Amino acid sequence: MTEISVTPFDRLALAFAPRPWAFAEARRVEIDAHFSRLKRETPALWNGRVLLMHGYAITGREFEGRYLETDFASFLAWRDWGFPDAEIRNCFALGALLSSDDAFLLGIMAGHTANAGRIYFPGGTPEPADIVDDKVDLESSVFREVAEETGLAAGDLDIESGWHAVLSGPRIAMMKIMRSRDTATALRDRIRNHLASEKTPELSDIRIARGIADLDPRMPDFVTAFLRHRFGALAKDGTHR
Repeated sequence: MTEISVTPFDRLALAFAPRPWAFAEARRVEIDAHFSRLKRETPALWNGRVLLMHGYAITGREFEGRYLETDFASFLAWRDWGFPDAEIRNCFALGALLSSDDAFLLGIMAGHTANAGRIYFPGGTPEPADIVDDKVDLESSVFREVAEETGLAAGDLDIESGWHAVLSGPRIAMMKIMRSRDTATALRDRIRNHLASEKTPELSDIRIARGIADLDPRMPDFVTAFLRHRFGALAKDGTHR
């Protein structure tokens, strides 16, 4: 069983340091066949470009990492086949949406996505558009993903400084807490109105999590670990019941 930890960081220092990925090169034929099968099941899948981490270090409250570029098909195969290259990490940013009444809001992934039915915070694996001067900017990545998935802009939210990293084996989820000035119910209604206006929204619905009782088996382990951590902290300081 993978050990999961939640660690706060003040700063991320993430570099784009491209290199060949031996797994993707050696298993190209199998990867392409796997993606073709997935496409038959989910025709909307697109083999775009993504960034995966090939090394990281932690110094105090700074997280340093290096990314390579690959195709989405290789990423999916690596994920679906049990993460055979142990050096690689999927290090991505998620927008932990927090309402004015201390509830978190998460999205249910739509049926046309690679994670249909799973419950996540908005976000995703970084892509080449997130590279700025050979640096990988996860903050701009998460702002873009939140806007695309929920319709919320950075100006609609109070953004906490720093990050909470959930280290879960081959996955490193960088959580950026984003507090809305709306209550959970009002924010859910606002996001659902945005989804209804989209032709092919990435999310099929919005879930509200007010406490441990709202955890769901469809949430990945890194999401439930973060929520348990945060609900525990809120209960201790008396701001959450």
